[in-house]
Amino acid sequence: MKEEDIRKREVFNKYLQLVTEDAKNFFSNTVDFEEIKCPACGSGNFENEFSKVNFIYVLCKDCGTLFVNPRPTVEKIKDFYAASPSSVFWVEEFFKPVAEIRREKIFKPRAEYIKYALPEMHDKTIGDIGAGFGIFLEEMKKVMPDNRYIAIEPSLDMAKICENKGIDVITDMLENIGDEHKDSFFLLTAFELFEHLCEPEYFLEKIYELLKPGGYIYITTLNGEGFDIQVLWDKSKSIFPPHHLNFFNPSSLNRLLEKTGFIVEDTATPGVLDWSILEGAYKKENADITRLWKLVADKGTEKMKNELQQWISNNNLSSHMRILAKKPE
Repeated sequence: MKEEDIRKREVFNKYLQLVTEDAKNFFSNTVDFEEIKCPACGSGNFENEFSKVNFIYVLCKDCGTLFVNPRPTVEKIKDFYAASPSSVFWVEEFFKPVAEIRREKIFKPRAEYIKYALPEMHDKTIGDIGAGFGIFLEEMKKVMPDNRYIAIEPSLDMAKICENKGIDVITDMLENIGDEHKDSFFLLTAFELFEHLCEPEYFLEKIYELLKPGGYIYITTLNGEGFDIQVLWDKSKSIFPPHHLNFFNPSSLNRLLEKTGFIVEDTATPGVLDWSILEGAYKKENADITRLWKLVADKGTEKMKNELQQWISNNNLSSHMRILAKKPE
């Protein structure tokens, strides 16, 4: 799989341009931004790394988490997602044209992983947080049909799409779900959400409440110690505010999960796009990626590049991170 398979460069760049414009409009005044401690370990030992569109990214010296600090309030972030033109562009122009490709390349493999990791999951309740178009739940129904699937989706438009597909829906943010759903889910999934969260620890605490004893959480998120992010750093397109506020790493996210009571069962970085992203940034956009990586890009064989990507993934150095954790029984 190549980067262009799941996101077209021209469209992605247009989206990031709109995000930048929206960020300037929605967050021109940073006076009411809130100072926080590290969202992973709670440390106040961090240093400034760089700024993007008036957002300051700092690096925790204790656990290596990169995060925005100070940051907007939860209410400001909600307003941004609800009203910004870039959010509409993402759905209509960015995601919809590649939705079926992403089904095959991303959502279907996630469902297959769950089938492999949790083969005992039958007659259970599974919820997908931020379900969007419901594609993951559709794929789960195919591989494990005898479960109940629920989309947890605050967007009325997205919730309607899920309902039309025959998926049960809780039309609300996870943090607002009431006690009637406590201890009711066997599995909750959160894909590419943790980088967006203002309060990731509270988010995990809420998931813990909603899971049955012995239930699981399956997370995918960006790894701040991932290869392409580390090389490109402040020039990385993965680092763009106000969407991506937190860049955990395998160790720091495990630490946060364990702090909230979970038992981590599997941590991996199965990403396959790190080299493709880096090579594309160099060849298509003239990014400075240092002499070694330029040499690999210019003179390396496809076999070499594929082996490099495999090494990156196998050694927890991909920027795509996956974690499966369990609530104790």
